[in-house]
Amino acid sequence: MATRDPDRKRQQLMEAALAEFAEFGAAGARVDRLARRAGISPGLVYSFAVGKEGLFEAVYEAIAEQTVNAVPIDADDLPAYAGRLHDAGQQHPQVMRFLTWYALQSTERPAPDIVARSMQDKITAIEAAQQRGSVRRDKPAAEILVLVLTLANMWQHHTEDVNSLVPPAQQRTTITDAVRRLVTPDQPADH
Repeated sequence: MATRDPDRKRQQLMEAALAEFAEFGAAGARVDRLARRAGISPGLVYSFAVGKEGLFEAVYEAIAEQTVNAVPIDADDLPAYAGRLHDAGQQHPQVMRFLTWYALQSTERPAPDIVARSMQDKITAIEAAQQRGSVRRDKPAAEILVLVLTLANMWQHHTEDVNSLVPPAQQRTTITDAVRRLVTPDQPADH
């Protein structure tokens, strides 16, 4: 006799939804195809989320929470943080592709609470590192955060013609060196 396991079904659905949305975006995704990927009936999809858009948002929130927990910021070592973000993007290209679709299709929605809180926490951490002197102070913390996030994920957002300009083995070092130059406070000149 088969047992019912709603948590397992939900996990299957979230994994299938990530794959479907990463490939087709919210507009191109199909609930029947998504259900087939998850091994569940299309009707069961609607018991977990309010339509395709609700599922799209649920996947985004799950990714955000997972990223916040898996790659915590170390504001005193932003180059290493950028490197870990880069590594996570390389390990999960489907997530990066989903996030690209999300950015294209969700421009007018406010950020979910977990994302807004996470960004504010990161800004606060960078401000504290600036006060300690481990991060330059001539740029606002929010600006530094945006630049670090952009650099950390830059290889995921280009086509192969751009990505091939720097060998894959060198890409992480390129990112961490750039972030180091960006955030390191200027040293006083010796006289």
